[in-house]
Amino acid sequence: DGLNTQCLAATCFLFFACLAPAIGFGSLFGLATNGAIGTMEMVSSTAMCGLIYALTSAQPLTIIGSTGPVLAFVATLFKLAEKMNLPFLPLYAWTGIWTSGILLVSSVTSASNLVKYLTRFTDEIFSTLISFIFVVEAAQNIGRSFTNPASSFTKGLLTLIVAVSTYFTATVFKGLRNTVYFNKSIRKNVSNFGPTIGVVAGALIARWARLSHGAMATLPALSIPATFATTSGRPWMIPIFDLPVWARWGAFLPALMATVLLFLDQNITVRLVNNPNYKMEKGRRKGNMLDGMHADMLIISILTFFTSLVGLPWLVAATVRSISHVRALSIFDSAGKLKSTIEQRITGLSIHSLIGACVLFDKPRAVLTQIPTPVLMGLFMFLGTSALPGNEMWERIKGLFMDSKIAPKERWSTVPKKVTVLFTAIQIACLGAMVYVKESPIGVLFPVVIALLAPLRFALEKGVVKKEYIDILDED
Repeated sequence: DGLNTQCLAATCFLFFACLAPAIGFGSLFGLATNGAIGTMEMVSSTAMCGLIYALTSAQPLTIIGSTGPVLAFVATLFKLAEKMNLPFLPLYAWTGIWTSGILLVSSVTSASNLVKYLTRFTDEIFSTLISFIFVVEAAQNIGRSFTNPASSFTKGLLTLIVAVSTYFTATVFKGLRNTVYFNKSIRKNVSNFGPTIGVVAGALIARWARLSHGAMATLPALSIPATFATTSGRPWMIPIFDLPVWARWGAFLPALMATVLLFLDQNITVRLVNNPNYKMEKGRRKGNMLDGMHADMLIISILTFFTSLVGLPWLVAATVRSISHVRALSIFDSAGKLKSTIEQRITGLSIHSLIGACVLFDKPRAVLTQIPTPVLMGLFMFLGTSALPGNEMWERIKGLFMDSKIAPKERWSTVPKKVTVLFTAIQIACLGAMVYVKESPIGVLFPVVIALLAPLRFALEKGVVKKEYIDILDED
């Protein structure tokens, strides 16, 4: 099933879509941990864990990677280690060991069944948040090219042109499937390779500018470590027994918070991937979104244990990358409606094998260092915006600005307009609260905010929104 042009296109697209965040998060981890965990650790973890997960998981279309909340947690753990005068990496390792143990227990006790209490209300807010993060991160990176003293207006303008060119090229070619141009075969293949064409187009524009105008038009490029070694030069194995005995037991407390974070990140994303709308059939009951979650949590617990021992970042299901993977493998009928999804393990294995090659071999690494960072920012914008279609919260937000008399009828059109507006406003308020907490000094409590969305949803039908209306707005 995985040996076709659509899977090849998905591999090319997701290779860049997974490598760019790995390098970006790696540099942020390096800053947050003073080099204890950096880019090499992040890229290595992405390649190794991604391969194992693609090979052994129950839902191989899920892409695992690091996330902003995990970064915020690790940064807080580093500050705690400094404040208590404890070695950070042994504390990180023991926290991960405890976390993996709790996740293992949650797996064998089928705790992932708790996800059944999460509804479309939570899914939509979480998915919109991740899309928002990708778009904002790209916009901030482009903005810094204008404000950074080391840059210039010329470089800033070129950064904007390259990023926007990458985004629009990817978007236009990806949307070719729904047009009447060319024949069906050409539309399908060009659409599948749309994001990759966007990356190539952006890179060519940047290269032309550099060759034409020299240093003044040279943009920053991907930064990949030249050798396979830890960022700080430390041994790969962490001396876990350097941590005092009391601190080994005490690490159980931060591990509880890490468990909530990884548990929710993993299960919410897998729930989104398992959505019946994608019409997946292998290894699952029809319409069931929980099948395979316990097995996937078992794999995450094992990976968390081993990455903790060698000081690699913990990885969980990454929402935007996973949804982009599924949509890149979706098959549509002549009317443009989703007909089925190509379910296989080849793309996941190929994506992470290519990332591993960039870690281990010089030539792939040399090629990638020629790709300018603005190209990847354009890809970030594409990833963020391409995950929004089909998100009913986003559709209702757009509906707030439409003329209801001529706007197309939606599934929730039978609900009074003021009720729809109220329900959407509550979701927007929750989104704003999550963004605020994530960016605040208490960012480590971000998973608690996610967990509170479920009881909030059930509280709404007790007196804020009539159950008959909320059943329509929040129908899975």
